[in-house]
Amino acid sequence: MPDETARISQLEAQVQALARELSLLQDEKAIRRLQHTYGYFMDKGLYDEVVDLFAEDGELRFMGGVFKGKAGVRRLYCGRLRPGFTKKNGPAYGLLCDHIQMQDVIHVAPDGLTAKARFRALLQGGSHDSKPDINPHLPRQWWEGGLYENHYVKEDGVWKVKVMGHHLTWQGDFETGWAHQVPYEGEFWKTPYPEDPLGPDQIVPSDSKFWPETNLVPFHYLHPVTGGEIVAEA
Repeated sequence: MPDETARISQLEAQVQALARELSLLQDEKAIRRLQHTYGYFMDKGLYDEVVDLFAEDGELRFMGGVFKGKAGVRRLYCGRLRPGFTKKNGPAYGLLCDHIQMQDVIHVAPDGLTAKARFRALLQGGSHDSKPDINPHLPRQWWEGGLYENHYVKEDGVWKVKVMGHHLTWQGDFETGWAHQVPYEGEFWKTPYPEDPLGPDQIVPSDSKFWPETNLVPFHYLHPVTGGEIVAEA
């Protein structure tokens, strides 16, 4: 019957639409799990595992430094960060360095192969008095915060980090607080790789403005109600 045929076609269309919606929700859940897992790995100095979260041609952008490909990503996490924090692939006695990932806004592309997301990061760190090898270049106990504006790619059904854009925006010693933090001055990176064996592949102007500057880190998405760009007055 014509009416029955139309009804079946309508139901099939609804099932297809629900299947697409379910697939996108599953992708969003996988990306959230990926980013939250990054935070847990960073907590415990699992830098090898952090690198494995990136695509082969992935990159990290941090304070105007661009680390390209897994080799560049490994250079930062395993070559520069690990010696200054844990000195091994795993947690170190007396070192606190929790990387809390939260307030996520995730947008998966309609084809389900790429995505963008914004996360807020809050870090609490410090070294216990009994730690035998306290790093003199780190604060004894501190807070810091920032934003991630990241790109992701699905490779062979697995979501990976394509571009991690870490915008570190503020720090503060625990004792004195962020209100009294001395402003950071100058360029964070001085020399690129290979002149600096642990430097970034490229040094570019950074979107990150350090506290007490309070610039707006660009949003990857439009205003959810008005559909307009999210901008701040100069």
